[in-house]
Amino acid sequence: MGSRKCGGCLSGLLIPLALWSITVNILLYFPNGQASYASGNKLTNYVWYFEGICFSGVMMLIVAAALLVLESENNPKCCQSENCGKKYMTLLSIIFSALGIAFSGYCLVISALGLVQGPYCRTLNGWEYAFEGTAGRFLTDSSTWIQCLEPVRVVEWNIILFSILITLSGLQVMVCLIRVVIQLSKMLCGTYSVIIQVTDPHWPLSLLPFTLTSQDSMNLVECLL
Repeated sequence: MGSRKCGGCLSGLLIPLALWSITVNILLYFPNGQASYASGNKLTNYVWYFEGICFSGVMMLIVAAALLVLESENNPKCCQSENCGKKYMTLLSIIFSALGIAFSGYCLVISALGLVQGPYCRTLNGWEYAFEGTAGRFLTDSSTWIQCLEPVRVVEWNIILFSILITLSGLQVMVCLIRVVIQLSKMLCGTYSVIIQVTDPHWPLSLLPFTLTSQDSMNLVECLL
């Protein structure tokens, strides 16, 4: 029960992170609140990968919804055996968590590349990537930012928003990784049900159900042998 509540809280945390990622990615299309740069295709090319809107946003919302359904007590039963159903749901949870790592990891990588590349802006030489060959050194040298004449303060705009996207997607990766660890521990170290066939005629019942831990079942088998 405790692990289920913890998993539900982690899955619920993915929803606001995804909504914030969508919002931040949308803001990248409107430097200084102006739509003319997006319509004129005068934005950094990495905003067109839709890393925050699609992958760290919509896809993560789908992953979060699926995980919440799997963690709920009223989820659909796929097996007649309760133990089989729990393992199946745990496996599905691991798969969706792994998809979440892939989606948010994509956003993390693309946002980092966009941050290092720098904005597409108008300089004295025309529209270009003024900092493309600096390997990100411009990030710590604010005196070079004046090279971008238009849009105004586009360097700060890109640095702040891409940094926020990196943070949000990084948190999503961490949440999904924690979920994978929790689910794996449930599969490998959790309790499971076994049914032992009793052949001794003195036993009143031919089948006795037990719910045992891994260590308990091993001890019981040794005793029977």
